[in-house]
Amino acid sequence: MLQVAINPLLRVAGGEAHFAFNSVLAQLIFGLASFLSPQVYTYLVKNVPGGAKGSFVVASLRKVVPEGLPWISLYWVFALVTVVMVIIILASRFPKVELKEDERVGAWSTTFSLFKNKIVILYFFGIFAYVGSEQGVANWISKFLSVYHGYDPQTTGADTVSYFWGLLTAGCLLGLLLLKLFDSRKVLIGFTAAAVVSLTAALVGPGKAALYAFPLVGFFASVMWSIIFSLALNSVEKHHGSFSGILCTGIIGGALVPLIIGWLGDMFGLRIGMLFLYITFGYILSVGIWAKPLITNATILRKKRNE
Repeated sequence: MLQVAINPLLRVAGGEAHFAFNSVLAQLIFGLASFLSPQVYTYLVKNVPGGAKGSFVVASLRKVVPEGLPWISLYWVFALVTVVMVIIILASRFPKVELKEDERVGAWSTTFSLFKNKIVILYFFGIFAYVGSEQGVANWISKFLSVYHGYDPQTTGADTVSYFWGLLTAGCLLGLLLLKLFDSRKVLIGFTAAAVVSLTAALVGPGKAALYAFPLVGFFASVMWSIIFSLALNSVEKHHGSFSGILCTGIIGGALVPLIIGWLGDMFGLRIGMLFLYITFGYILSVGIWAKPLITNATILRKKRNE
């Protein structure tokens, strides 16, 4: 719900002229928070069970966290952050959002008509595959390193997850540069192929290689969401609001793909379970091949030709 509500509000609150910049800034903040979250987790599981007095926060959490379950302390932090968010929202004076015609979701009949369009379904599964791949890797990194290489999931594993999100943020910066130079479909194919190579190194390589290869998957996954989403919207002439809602529904892939990996892992082993990611990354790679947008991304070379 936040994904759908924030974009129109950000456009109005920050101004249309600054919407692209603010969107990238929001993505960078998302990546930074995802990078810091595992670090906070590691800090809590190390210090909450300890006998030392510790900080006020740690001492407070010890009073409410069951003994032997230090990881639960992170959920108390989530609860506190959520309360602070609610207070800030209540205290803020946001402008009234007036959606443009192409931002409106439209009637149910419009949504159903879009579902009859093969292109809409294909891009829906593109978003499904991306979010599923992102969460499927991030959610199982720590467990994989523990099972196959003996790394502590609460320290080394959490650090690797943190670097995954950190490099995903850094990859956005490189992606922005490349999109000014090359067709977005070529960038998508190149980054997806590199992500598959990195995933392969993480799954079959030694422990040291996995510590570097898993974060590299995040680096190369960084541009996938924005490219797939932009290709999708640029592939239809109208009803972009309804189409955006359908695409955002594809986020459910982040819940289902990790579940499928876990289910396969229970039956055949986690390494085999994570091979399912080759299917989702393979589908993303195919998007760069069959996509035929009505409007292609502006590049420096195309701009010079038009001039």
